Amino acid sequence: MSQLFYLKECSSTNDEISKFLLYDHSDFISVHTYNQTQGRGQYGNTWAATAGKNLAYTLAVKIQNILVSDFMFNYYTAIIIRDFLANLTENKVEIKWPNDIILKNKKIVGILIEKKKINQNNYFIIGAGFNILQEKFDEISNAGSLLTQTGKHFDINQFTLNLHDFLVEKLQNIPSEQEILNQFNDYLFRKDQISVFELDQKRQNGIIRHADEKGELWIELESGLQSFYHKEIKLLY
Repeated sequence: MSQLFYLKECSSTNDEISKFLLYDHSDFISVHTYNQTQGRGQYGNTWAATAGKNLAYTLAVKIQNILVSDFMFNYYTAIIIRDFLANLTENKVEIKWPNDIILKNKKIVGILIEKKKINQNNYFIIGAGFNILQEKFDEISNAGSLLTQTGKHFDINQFTLNLHDFLVEKLQNIPSEQEILNQFNDYLFRKDQISVFELDQKRQNGIIRHADEKGELWIELESGLQSFYHKEIKLLY
């Protein structure tokens, strides 16, 4: 069963979703708003969005229906959101490890996945902020929107309906872990390119080689090939 609920305004759709998970058959329940006031990102970061211009969307998925590891589920979520946007924009869309979505070198989607137990059921709570119609990002130089990156004005309501249907369909047909890993690496932003990283407050060049099944990113640095967890190293772009 799939349902999509709308809130005129809320602090965080990831926090509000629990109010809608009242029934045993709540397999794919989502909440969205175009005015989120206190959005959260990965590891306590905030996600700011201009009211009426962007989408804050959260989808709750029962964990008992998911047969892949948590890392693979995170990767797969990024993949299917990437696929939706690539199909919609007919542009090259990439994944910045671990799960930001990049269009023409600008971040247009941030994803936060949490695990919660609500009413005796365990859920993956997929929260995603989509920059759709915002035109200016004064404080965030690496952020963009579908409008800034494609020049197209998308209908925000139709975008939401289509996104929800696409994600629910794809989450009912999750491929093998190896296939997920292969796809994730195919879409990996800056893979096999010389990039600048910040490590221990110092900048150095390196080359992203691949992400692995444990959620780590392997980067070839001057000192050799090393693996990193999120927040241990920063890609500057």
